Amino acid sequence: MAIILATNPLARALYTDFEALPRRERNMARYIFLDEGARDLYADWAGVARTSVAALRQYAGRHPHDPRLAELVGELSARDPDFRTWWADHDIARRTYGRKTFHHPLVGDLTLDYEALAVTGDPDQTLGIYTAEPGTPSDQALRLLTTLTSPSLRKRAGPETPRVI
Repeated sequence: MAIILATNPLARALYTDFEALPRRERNMARYIFLDEGARDLYADWAGVARTSVAALRQYAGRHPHDPRLAELVGELSARDPDFRTWWADHDIARRTYGRKTFHHPLVGDLTLDYEALAVTGDPDQTLGIYTAEPGTPSDQALRLLTTLTSPSLRKRAGPETPRVI
């Protein structure tokens, strides 16, 4: 259901500090549809949002009686007309890998590849990892974001490509 269980400092700098939010609000779909900054963050917000709805729809097929899902769908349907429209389409999708482009307010545009790795024994959990192609402007933007947002990361920043987890 896209509940955020944990993030690293770079993920918090890219998106938002999910760990500072009340537990109920640590949800990627809620972030995408209800956080003011999300629509500006994604270059293709509509595509990301539709995929999020399709992933929720797939989860709903496996867990049709999940009360937390019903509450989330009800809230998003009431508060966002795009969600309401796309939920009615009944599309399903499983996020596995791809590329997303972001317009970050601190470092500008960056394109990141992502992998959604399944957790053995729990198909409802995934580990999301974002990386930039080494040596690209996106790699430089991700490194800059690292240094701007976390003194502890700044000290450890080495030649390896930073990863958003």
